Amino acid sequence: MRRLLARIKNLFSPDKQLSAQLEHLLGFKPKHLPYYRLALAHRSKHDDLARNNERLEFLGDAFLGAIVGEYLFKKYPTQDEGYLTEMRSRIVRRETLNNVANRMGLQKLVQYNTRDRGFERSHIFGNALEALVGAVYLDQGYTKTRTFVIKQFLHAYIDVALMASTDTNYKNQLLNWAQTNRHNLSFEVMEGKRDGSHRMFTVGIVLNESLLCEGTAFNKKDAGQVAARKALELIAQQ
Repeated sequence: MRRLLARIKNLFSPDKQLSAQLEHLLGFKPKHLPYYRLALAHRSKHDDLARNNERLEFLGDAFLGAIVGEYLFKKYPTQDEGYLTEMRSRIVRRETLNNVANRMGLQKLVQYNTRDRGFERSHIFGNALEALVGAVYLDQGYTKTRTFVIKQFLHAYIDVALMASTDTNYKNQLLNWAQTNRHNLSFEVMEGKRDGSHRMFTVGIVLNESLLCEGTAFNKKDAGQVAARKALELIAQQ
């Protein structure tokens, strides 16, 4: 009876559960779980650098960019460097990664301070996806990492053809519109503020010396994109 109870307890242990969840998500059974626990630990949960995923995020970002770059190089043999660079940028940018991470269900596995509601609107899940790529590399090596990125990321969640035909760089769209129509347009960083423990950035769009609209996000680049999207919507209504 004791052996049976021990086997049942082991079957439902946190390690077994995490291993099963990761196997479903990754497409293979992980060997060394500590790598993956680290990848899923946000600094709001563990401020100690050795216990959060920031270093793994750095590693995963490097491999993700290289593998996506190779994939695009082979997929589009007649496209120039500028096209390939733009496509890679669209695929590995924070907005895309965060969207994919949420569709994967990664937000259910990431350990973070759930009392801070601001994290739900941040990019911590996309960052965790990068850290997960780093964990796969340490656990399985480059070949398995490449397979994971192509099959479980690109093929499963990225419509490269649709992305190629859709321009979601609102800032570039707005700048092109202003240049074509001979308007004076500029992006100005407004006074920052805090949302809980997070610093928020606001970027204003000044059109012909008048403030047209503002956009707010967790970094200046995203705030500029939010503002540009709002500006394009306002222009379309005129």
